[in-house]
Amino acid sequence: MLTRFLGPRYHWLARNWVPLASTRGAMGTVGLVWATDWRLILDWVSYVKGKFKRDD
Repeated sequence: MLTRFLGPRYHWLARNWVPLASTRGAMGTVGLVWATDWRLILDWVSYVKGKFKRDD
């Protein structure tokens, strides 16, 4: 479907950029978790949520 609208060249370019974009997206997500309050973000993960009980 993408080939029909944009042509084979753009389909080939998009297919080559997907691994790079997904790698950089994953690195950006890890960097965001590292730079911010990691407990705040990891509290949304159900498996990890029970490991870090707050003593409040």
